[in-house]
Amino acid sequence: MFRDGARKSAWQNEVKWYGTVFSKDREFDAVIVGGGITGISTALKLQQKGLKCLLLEANNIGFGTTGGTTAHLNDFFDTTFSYAIAKFGLEKARLLAQAGREGLRTVQMNVAEYGIECDYEGKTAELFALGEEQANQLAEIVDGARKIGYEMNYTDSIEYPFHFERAVSIPGQAQFHPVKYITALADIFVANGGALAENCLCSSFNETSEGVVMETGLGEIRAKNAVFATHTPPGISLLHFTCAPYRSYVIAFTLREGTFPTTLGYDLGDPYHYYRVHEIDEKKMIIAGGEDHKTGHSDDTGACFSRLEDHCRKHFPVDQVEYAWSSQYFEPVDGLPSIGVLPSSDGRIYVATGFRGNGMTFGSLSSGILSDLITEGASKYKEIFDPKRFKPNAGFSNLLKENATVLKDLLVDKIWMERVRSLADIGAGEAKVVQHQGNSYAIFAEQNGKLHVLRSTCPHANCEVRWNNAELSWDCPCHGSRFNVNGKILNGPSTTPLEQITDPEL
Repeated sequence: MFRDGARKSAWQNEVKWYGTVFSKDREFDAVIVGGGITGISTALKLQQKGLKCLLLEANNIGFGTTGGTTAHLNDFFDTTFSYAIAKFGLEKARLLAQAGREGLRTVQMNVAEYGIECDYEGKTAELFALGEEQANQLAEIVDGARKIGYEMNYTDSIEYPFHFERAVSIPGQAQFHPVKYITALADIFVANGGALAENCLCSSFNETSEGVVMETGLGEIRAKNAVFATHTPPGISLLHFTCAPYRSYVIAFTLREGTFPTTLGYDLGDPYHYYRVHEIDEKKMIIAGGEDHKTGHSDDTGACFSRLEDHCRKHFPVDQVEYAWSSQYFEPVDGLPSIGVLPSSDGRIYVATGFRGNGMTFGSLSSGILSDLITEGASKYKEIFDPKRFKPNAGFSNLLKENATVLKDLLVDKIWMERVRSLADIGAGEAKVVQHQGNSYAIFAEQNGKLHVLRSTCPHANCEVRWNNAELSWDCPCHGSRFNVNGKILNGPSTTPLEQITDPEL
C-alpha cells in the first residue's frame, strides 16, 4: 500500500521509498511530522534557514492527502473573496489573496530553482455557473474579487462541454504532478543533510520549558520546535472542534473522441465538480473530482464514484476510466486555514490544517509562514491564519453545526448498534459494526469467508467507526481517523490502531 486507501491514485507509480535516513542523533532544532507537501516543504525551508531538521512519516512519503489530490494549484479559494470581505474585512481579504499568490509562487520558485521535473504547467482556470442560482453566486464571487483587485474576466466560451449561464476566466493558475514534486523536495532535503524516517509514527508529545519531547517509532526524540503537518496532531485539541474531516472522489478517464481542454475547470454545484487534464503513462486523461461529503457520513461510498462517473459520461465522450480514488481534507468552520502555533502550546509546537480543497497551495504557503514563525517569531500572515484566532462572530454557527454532528455520531451509533448472536450473521462481502454481549466489534467478511474482527471504538475520542466500502476502510465520523481491515492506522488523529480480535468468541 502506497496511500491511505485500497484504490490506486494516478500519482502512485511515482512513490519512492526512503526508509530511514537517520543517524544516532536524537536532538534537533525542528522535527516535522507528516510526509506530504506541507511537511516536506516546511522541512526544506527550515533547513535552508540553517536549522537541523528531522522529517517523520508514519507510512511513506505521499501516503496521505498529497498522494490523493487532483493537484490543482490555484490562488482563488473555496472560501471566496466576497465571503472573506463580509466576515473578516477588506484588508484581510486582500491579505488572503496575497497569501494565495505566495503559495503558488513557492511551488513555481522551487521548480525553477531546483530544476524539478514534475509536469508543472501554468494554466488559466474557468469557473462556470450551470444555472441561474449559480450565476448569481458567480456574480457575487466576481464582485468580491474586483474589490480586492483580483483578476476574473467574464467570458462567452469555455473549453469544457457544459451549457452554462455565465463563466469567468482566471489567469495565473497552474497544475503539476504532486508526488514527483514532493519526492524531488525530499531528495534535496536528504542530499543536504536532512534526517528522514518513514514508517515512524509519532504517538505522543510533551512540551517542556526547553522544547518538545516526542515519543516515536524510533524512541524518544527531542526538538526545540515541532511541526505537525498531519491535518491534526495527536491528542484532543481546539482544532478538533474548528476543523471537520471530509472526503472527495476522483476519476481519471480517456476520451473516445474530441479534444482535451487546456484549462482548469470548476463548476459551482453543491457538491461542486472540478476538472483538469494530465498525461499519465503516455495516456492523456481528464481528472474529475467531486461528490464530497463528511468522513464517515455516506452509507455507500462506492455510489459516490458511480455518481461522479455518471456525471462525466453525461458530458464527456468517456472511453475508459483508468483510475478512481478518494482523499481526505479538512473544512475549517470560519473558512480559513489554521497555520501557526498549536492552540494548546506555549509556542514551540506548530500546526497547519483546515485547507479545504486548496491543500497544494496552502500546504506550500505554510512552509514560509511556519519557517518565519520558528526562526523570526513573526509572519505577516500570523493573525489571519492563527489557530488560536477563533471567536464566536466568525463561523460560530458552523462550529455548532459540526460539533452537534460529532455529538450525535458519538451517542447514536452506540445506542442503535446492531446486535448479533454469532459471526454466522455476517455474510460474505459484508461489513458491520455490531454489539455482542456488551462489546462492540467492526467485522469485515471477505468473499472467501475470511473474517477481520476489530474493536469498533476509535481510540482517539471513543466514537464508533463506520465502513467505507469504496476504500475498504473503517472511518471515524467524529474526527476523521481511518483504519484498514486489520486495524492499521490510515489517517490520524488516532495514534493507536483498532485492536484486532484474533480469536473472537461470537
